[in-house]
Amino acid sequence: MERKGAAAGKQPPRPGGGIERSMEQKSAEPAGGTAAGPRAYGFLTAVESGSHGVFGGYLLVDPLGRPLEFHCTAPVKVSRAQQILFGSTLQSHLHGQQIGGTLLAEGTVTPEMVLTDLEPMLHVRSHTKLPVAFVRDATSVTPVGVAGSTLGTCSFTIGNATVSPHATDASREADLRVRLEELAAAVDLREPFERIRAAIDEAQRR
Repeated sequence: MERKGAAAGKQPPRPGGGIERSMEQKSAEPAGGTAAGPRAYGFLTAVESGSHGVFGGYLLVDPLGRPLEFHCTAPVKVSRAQQILFGSTLQSHLHGQQIGGTLLAEGTVTPEMVLTDLEPMLHVRSHTKLPVAFVRDATSVTPVGVAGSTLGTCSFTIGNATVSPHATDASREADLRVRLEELAAAVDLREPFERIRAAIDEAQRR
């Protein structure tokens, strides 16, 4: 994958470069440490720009929906040759490892769980011990969980959103619902993704 600005003919930067940060909780324990920081929830998504490539964004909020941290990647461009060579594994590599895995590694607060509104981003579950779930509008009739999907067979509705845990976390449905109740009482679970998109859009204007 090539990040914008990489010299032609050279190896593109490894995942982890080009991360922009803001609103970091300086006193929090690093991800994976003991929970000394505030309770948090992670929202992870990606935005595709025709002129730049794919941007990843990761927003951590407290139980009232207030921002604790925000991280975004530099744009990642996929060449036609890479599309051919990666084949069906492209989305799991691009979203799961290069964008999602990189962003989760940047977080300094360990969230209760990670939510995404992009099904390909569920592949990040292979790169974290945190539970991951897919969020969509509760009225949506868009089919999910197609062949080869990482979605589990169970879903639950909370507020105006339907939450579908990753297949690995399907057995924890009841626990995940309880964890989300406080946050869902404060904000629509779909709304933080709009904040991420707006922040990325603002960054592109600079």
